[in-house]
Amino acid sequence: MSSDSTTWSDYAFEGKLINVRIDTVRVADGSLRQREIVEHPGAVAVVPVLPDGRIVLVRQYRPAVGRQMLELPAGTVEPDEAVDSTASRELAEETGYRAGAISELVRFFVSPGWCNEELVIYVATDIEPGEPDTEDDEEIDVEIVDPGDVRGLIKAGEIADAKTMVGISLYLGLSMHRSTGGGEQDDSRSALKH
Repeated sequence: MSSDSTTWSDYAFEGKLINVRIDTVRVADGSLRQREIVEHPGAVAVVPVLPDGRIVLVRQYRPAVGRQMLELPAGTVEPDEAVDSTASRELAEETGYRAGAISELVRFFVSPGWCNEELVIYVATDIEPGEPDTEDDEEIDVEIVDPGDVRGLIKAGEIADAKTMVGISLYLGLSMHRSTGGGEQDDSRSALKH
């Protein structure tokens, strides 16, 4: 399978957070096609885990979908900022919690058919409470969630964004795998079982 070759690019929009680029590409049959590409600087999300295993989430209004969302703390990577530093900063700003330890869980492209945004999800442990430092336009409530409640929150539509579903599901799945030595699932940690 051959890849498209870009002949030229123009910008339809350049914003503070995203750019929209129109690429004219030559495809395998030699014809020209246009591709609309959203350029995004990348983002992080954090699964903050309390010593008792509960997870710290944030509830905030998301104008793009017109509703409150229960999510992992998350944010955009700033220019010249290390991605793990972004994760620690966003956790502190949105929740007030400071991570004693932070480790990468997974990285993935959010929607590679039309956007180059890469999202990196971290797990924060040994977290200490503090005061949130939200931006002026952010109204964020912190909520503590028991892992056993996650499946119900997803089914009820309370947790409805991909990064939160992926981050919590992977964290809980990997935690169960480690706690059982990779064998049978530990039912006490099985937040996502049927």
